[in-house]
Amino acid sequence: MRDRGVVEVTPCPDGPLLVRGADAITDDEGNVHEVTRPVVAVCVCGKSQRRPWCDGTHKVIPRA
Repeated sequence: MRDRGVVEVTPCPDGPLLVRGADAITDDEGNVHEVTRPVVAVCVCGKSQRRPWCDGTHKVIPRA
């Protein structure tokens, strides 16, 4: 993995976390997922079929 410097995480309202500058994301099971793009969207609702990546499922989940 190459050093990109600072990693920035921005939470989106009712949506994913946008992660900028990461080389890899480690999921809750300890699996490491390589990041090949400058910005990735990480699922926080837990319903994505592409976890750890967001697939937009949060948009159809009823909010409490």
